[in-house]
Amino acid sequence: MTSEPAAEPVGTPKHLVREESLGYQVNHLARLLERALRVRIEEYGVVPGQFAPLLALYEQDGLTQRELCDRVQIEQPTMANTLRRMERDGLVRRVPDPRDGRQARVMLTERAREIQNSLIDVAHDVNHRAIQGLDASELAVLMRAITLVIKNVESVERP
Repeated sequence: MTSEPAAEPVGTPKHLVREESLGYQVNHLARLLERALRVRIEEYGVVPGQFAPLLALYEQDGLTQRELCDRVQIEQPTMANTLRRMERDGLVRRVPDPRDGRQARVMLTERAREIQNSLIDVAHDVNHRAIQGLDASELAVLMRAITLVIKNVESVERP
């Protein structure tokens, strides 16, 4: 004879222990990293929402808005607003695509190039501080685990 677990009374509130929730912990970490980055990059006139598109453009200048969206996983309307702000702040300019006049290429400005090394140094420093106390093998395991979790969540998002 097997016994089934006792059913919870109707209306009993469920609880989620934040420190045991992957979603909560990752979100909390992301907020902390963003805050640390924000404090360090504001002197360059850059905000965290501009950082991912800048990194993508530092890797390959001249991407289209769609290509930027795909690379940094940001929705089109959000990217459009971000690029407007980046243009206003003198970080990028949009130029017509010579092969397809309906599209524009997002190009880094001289100002964005001048602060590139400083921004990259800040990112390395914030990351370095975040992983203090982890040895190389622990960091490798952490990065593999994060990559796997990202792939798992991305596969859930797709039908």
